[in-house]
Amino acid sequence: MLTQLSTNQDPFENRNRGTRKCRRKKMGLVGKGFAIVAADTSAVHSIMLHKNNEDKIMLLDSHKLVAASGEPGDRYFEFGGLIRVEYVQKNVSLYKFRNGIPLTTAAAANFTRGELATALRKNPYSVNILMAGYDNESGASLYYIDYIATLHKVDKGAFGYGSYFSLSTMDWHYRSDMSVEEAIELVDKCILEIRSRLVVAPPNFVIKIVDKDGARDYAWLQDVTTAAV
Repeated sequence: MLTQLSTNQDPFENRNRGTRKCRRKKMGLVGKGFAIVAADTSAVHSIMLHKNNEDKIMLLDSHKLVAASGEPGDRYFEFGGLIRVEYVQKNVSLYKFRNGIPLTTAAAANFTRGELATALRKNPYSVNILMAGYDNESGASLYYIDYIATLHKVDKGAFGYGSYFSLSTMDWHYRSDMSVEEAIELVDKCILEIRSRLVVAPPNFVIKIVDKDGARDYAWLQDVTTAAV
């Protein structure tokens, strides 16, 4: 005889469905005077690929980058509700307008973490964030914020199914004093591993860099097949 299961709503139901969202591949690392963030450019829903040129790394201001994935439906990195990259971006701009100085990368990361923590207790979102920036006093930095609003300053980070391979690759090859060329080569190795190991691997990636000269595009990669692993 079959017994009906409980239908009580799980407040973290979206988080439990996170495996469907982890197809997004994003990674970042800090080198000598710069930080790099890379992300796939595929806009996917279920088994459908809608486009393969979606820029998932947004400029918060002249010296900050953010890559994130989470709830589907919003143009910027699939955020939902008020917790959107554009919401964070406008508040970062508002702070500078009111006070005459920009938020540091650490302050922007803590503000974002606070907004996620507030939402966690009301309408939680399955979202992970990599925020990179450059400050004149402290130099380049990278922050990881996960879906339960845990904030960590890291030298390297990744999430999505691609992190299974990119984190181990970065653990093996990463150095804190890497040049831009060495860091890009390491990112290429990570992308090559993702394309080699995942059954459904994204075709294209975008790489952005932030340093003393500001945040900007570095490359849009359609194929990486020559990196030595």
